[in-house]
Amino acid sequence: MEEVRHEQEAERRAKTGGVRRHADDFEWGTVGAVALDNSGHLAAGTPTGGMTNKRHGRIGDSPIIGAGTYADDRSCAVSCTGHGEYFIRLSVAHAIASLVRYKGYDIQKAVDEVIGGDLKTAGGIGGAIVLDRTGRAAFAHITPGMWRGTITREGKTSVAV
Repeated sequence: MEEVRHEQEAERRAKTGGVRRHADDFEWGTVGAVALDNSGHLAAGTPTGGMTNKRHGRIGDSPIIGAGTYADDRSCAVSCTGHGEYFIRLSVAHAIASLVRYKGYDIQKAVDEVIGGDLKTAGGIGGAIVLDRTGRAAFAHITPGMWRGTITREGKTSVAV
């Protein structure tokens, strides 16, 4: 584990010229997906690659239903990435869906409030992708970047970092 940490530090220094630009200056993340099928059903999937140098005995992560992945045809589908303990404590994915369902929030407002508000205040880092019942997508992250893409029913694609 110590060897991996030293390798990561050497890579970071090579990339940044020794300057630490972000508190978490290395690439990481989970590949997640949200979808709306032709029958109007929403789905979310969130695998995990785990964390390099994780603490011994660390279990659980953001793919837990309600924490980092959630879908409800009455609100939206959510897939998250980040340090899972914060997502578990805050039930981030469910919190986003609840704001949409019970308070009538637009998905962008809901994801911004939970990721940029609750998660950030708690000291967590990460992001989320969200899809509503009409096929609109929203994203939010409190990380240096978050790779994401969309494709519509008509085949229109969009990719961003």
